[in-house]
Amino acid sequence: MKQLFSLIFILSASITLSWSQPSKGSLLIKNGTVLTVTKGTLTNSDVLIVDGIIKKIGKNISAPKGVEVIDATGLYVMPGIIDAHSHIGIDVVNEATNPVTADVWVGDALDPMDVSIYRALAGGTTTSHAMHGSANVIGGQCETIKHRFGSTNPNDLRMDGAPRTIKFALGENPMRVHGEGNGIIPRTRMGVEEVIRRAFSEAQAYQAKWDAYNKDKMKNPRALAPEYSRRLETLADILSGKVMIHCHSYRADEILMLMNVCKDFGVKKICFQHVNEGFKVAPELANFGAYASVFADWWAYKFEVYYSTAYNAAILTRNGVVTSINSDSPDLIRHLYHEAAKTQHYGGLSDDEALALITINPAKQLGVEDRIGSLEEGKEGDVAIFRNHPLSVYAVPVRTIIDGVVYFDIDKDPSDIRVSIDPDNLPTFQQYTEEDRCMDGVFEYLFENR
Repeated sequence: MKQLFSLIFILSASITLSWSQPSKGSLLIKNGTVLTVTKGTLTNSDVLIVDGIIKKIGKNISAPKGVEVIDATGLYVMPGIIDAHSHIGIDVVNEATNPVTADVWVGDALDPMDVSIYRALAGGTTTSHAMHGSANVIGGQCETIKHRFGSTNPNDLRMDGAPRTIKFALGENPMRVHGEGNGIIPRTRMGVEEVIRRAFSEAQAYQAKWDAYNKDKMKNPRALAPEYSRRLETLADILSGKVMIHCHSYRADEILMLMNVCKDFGVKKICFQHVNEGFKVAPELANFGAYASVFADWWAYKFEVYYSTAYNAAILTRNGVVTSINSDSPDLIRHLYHEAAKTQHYGGLSDDEALALITINPAKQLGVEDRIGSLEEGKEGDVAIFRNHPLSVYAVPVRTIIDGVVYFDIDKDPSDIRVSIDPDNLPTFQQYTEEDRCMDGVFEYLFENR
């Protein structure tokens, strides 16, 4: 009976939660040093957010009636930090049953109660790219999420309208999982390439069948549609530019290999993740138009990552590659501003160039640069406020704002932010509407017979 109750509760809760919408707030941030990233630094300036959107940036802005005012005197105001490679808000993210699993999607398994989301907020990070793992050559689709911690509705995490992305992986991970672990292709780096080429070729054939069917059904109402495959449909969407590849990669030879494969199949949207040897092929990456999302100074943690340099991000940037610094970690995501600052020591990047690595550049890599990633009028009100400059070793995030709503305030930080469930108290349920008549009487019956 308890199992039945739990199942019905989960199903009914998912129906109810799907109706809610993320909150939008209004704030006036006054007298801060505003680091716009794309339009320079403004001293003693204000940022007005109305209904989740930045309405005005300038001096001496008056707060509309009822709008909260945050005094940022002596503080630094910057765009919310964006992590282009993360796994927070999800768990068990490797569908390691096949080298090609484009039919799965991490958006089906978002966990809004993951406390790592709140900890990311405490580091000024407002958005992250929740990614499938790297066990598969072609893994599952990913999800761009906003860190709207406090809701129990997974849909509140989604950045509605963000472009679709998918995880690819080269090298040791898929070779170990499939070749060594299951005795199937790929066992070698050559096999990884073959898996991708075969998958793309199958997607081309699949799309050709659907194109022929759609043409034929105009003349023949009895035309038989091809068998639907979510896996092949997703792969076809990659080829048509509807889904962007984000590829786990380390070695320069494999990075060149995948760019060649993409050229052969007309794929133009790709962001290489980690890219530890990206500095070796920086001009080639720039010429292709590929993006690079790197670690600031991580390498040598496994054999294929034996060689890299802390100058990687700066070299890629100087060669015209849109580069970001990511965390791939629930801990490092709280310190991305420190990671960006390392590029000033290793490479001499300017403040705006270094901050771009964790703001506007990852926004470009996720296809949302028109919405977030810089402080500009008309963009979404995602803001991080720091005591001391965010690239200083003394930087301290004090407030983190998403859509004009404060989600982290250092002065109001509770001792334990995790959601606690009391097993001795049954949850209360709201009154269901006419649309939920399928649930009529169920809970009363369960309570009476538990």
